[in-house]
Amino acid sequence: MKNEYIGSSFDDFLREEGVFEEAEAAAIKKVVACMIEQSMQEGHVSKSEMARRMGTSRTQLDRLLDPAYPSVTLTTLAKAASALGKKISISFGDMSAVNA
Repeated sequence: MKNEYIGSSFDDFLREEGVFEEAEAAAIKKVVACMIEQSMQEGHVSKSEMARRMGTSRTQLDRLLDPAYPSVTLTTLAKAASALGKKISISFGDMSAVNA
């Protein structure tokens, strides 16, 4: 049996399986959650204090910090950034640079 994926990239494999965007979104969410937690630790901000600053519940904050919970809005990210004295910076890169 010949392996049809030999020589292809992992991204190509995910695209062929139809899960590339989902996997990429999960990876981005994990990075965002880690960045927020790191900023909270650096600023000595507890979860309770962070939720208070954001005007939300601890449950909502836990969802934001959970890498497995994919849904997050720009409004929520903006509140988190503001609560930590940060700003959001989003950039779009060329896909060809990633696949090179």
